[in-house]
Amino acid sequence: MSVGADPRSAPAPRESRPSGPFAVPCGGGVFDVVNVPAMFGRRMLDRLWSQGPGSGPAAYHRGRTLLFAAPGTAQRLPSLLKWEEWSGAVPPLLCHGTGDAITVPPLGPAPPGGAGPRWIVAPDTRHPWLPGPEVLLWACVRAARTPSAATVRISIFPPADQDAKVYDVSGRR
Repeated sequence: MSVGADPRSAPAPRESRPSGPFAVPCGGGVFDVVNVPAMFGRRMLDRLWSQGPGSGPAAYHRGRTLLFAAPGTAQRLPSLLKWEEWSGAVPPLLCHGTGDAITVPPLGPAPPGGAGPRWIVAPDTRHPWLPGPEVLLWACVRAARTPSAATVRISIFPPADQDAKVYDVSGRR
């Protein structure tokens, strides 16, 4: 499906196919999109909501998290990461700004079984709050510092009490 040059023209394609994903143009003073690997994006969202100001709309599509951001973020965020020397610690970001288009999920309910594109944070307002490059830099750094799920050790046993007396009863009969 083709899209116009103005992001405000997005409702027209959506109205023609309300149950399917549709393409919307980025930039144009309306919004940019930061596109990150799904798990890293999830950690960014966790940080934004648990320790920060929250986020604007966010979607999942084809193994990536799409974070809607303030205009100009697509150009500024990569240079901020490089300036702060975090670009090597953050997975590759795809930043979509003026002249780019992205595919977003339908605005209806998520597909059954969780397959396919879906909204993580729905665009439920006409003018949502969109984080700028500094806020997303903060979220990238915090998410990069978070250990990945593969390195986190989860135990069903509580931590050992250092003052407890431990007796070996394996040799008793």
